[in-house]
Amino acid sequence: MVTLARDSSGTCSSQKTSKSSAVRPYSAAVRATLPDDTRWLMQLAPPVGYSPDFLTPTAGSCAVDAGIEAVLSTPAESLRADLEQLDRRHHLDPRTHLLAGGDVATLDSLGDALRAYHGHALAPIWDEVRAVVDADRAVRARSFLDSGCEGMLASLHPTISWTPSVLSIESRFPQRDVHLGGQGLVLVPSYFCWERPIMLRDQSRTPVLVYPIARDLHVTSTGKRSLEALLGRTRAAALEVIAGGCTTTELARRLGISAASASAHASVLRDAGLAVAQRHRNSVLHTASALGVELLA
Repeated sequence: MVTLARDSSGTCSSQKTSKSSAVRPYSAAVRATLPDDTRWLMQLAPPVGYSPDFLTPTAGSCAVDAGIEAVLSTPAESLRADLEQLDRRHHLDPRTHLLAGGDVATLDSLGDALRAYHGHALAPIWDEVRAVVDADRAVRARSFLDSGCEGMLASLHPTISWTPSVLSIESRFPQRDVHLGGQGLVLVPSYFCWERPIMLRDQSRTPVLVYPIARDLHVTSTGKRSLEALLGRTRAAALEVIAGGCTTTELARRLGISAASASAHASVLRDAGLAVAQRHRNSVLHTASALGVELLA
């Protein structure tokens, strides 16, 4: 079970952190120069408060196009429920009401807007975002190896605590219990979520916990260059991807190489003791070994 509780002060005090200080100027610059066809996205994702769950899809892969396709494939009833929830807090324009009704043309324009927004706001820093996220996943993998699932969960964020069978999260919102019911919990590290973890609202979907990446996590260009010098650029990138767990197909997609080349790189990393593989149904799941995680640290 996951319990979301108010913080001890009962208030929502702003936490001034190095991460927020670094991100906010960039975010402000992006907002000031947004292309006109992307500005309606700001209504779907307000800077404070509720954002629709369908904008954080759990289906698909980490690839941008797959993520956008997952958003556009949201069931009509979920899309309507999410946007009705948003409409209770903000006055939505007619186009967003069309989106809530599942209008095909409006859905297509949403996909175009998301792609344009990614190109304008995220593509320029995408390598940094991916590097920090991959590093965080490597840290979680090492924590899992050292302390098990309970230790890994307890170390996600200072506002998270674990007692057997209950994961508690300090929240600004009224307390509620989320019963997993055997569904598991999807953990999503976020580069831009800087204050505290959040749970998606809709309990009929797979439970998702979005947590801020560790404040003191740094990916230095020197360390990355050293790893590339040791393993080669593509193989070093492969190890970073594998540290977060992936199939051969996902590894190939992330690196922009063929499945055969991805399999060959994974095989070399396994032979060097830096990765392990396990067959799951029709796929091979790759993860970093303890030595591989240590090398990335």
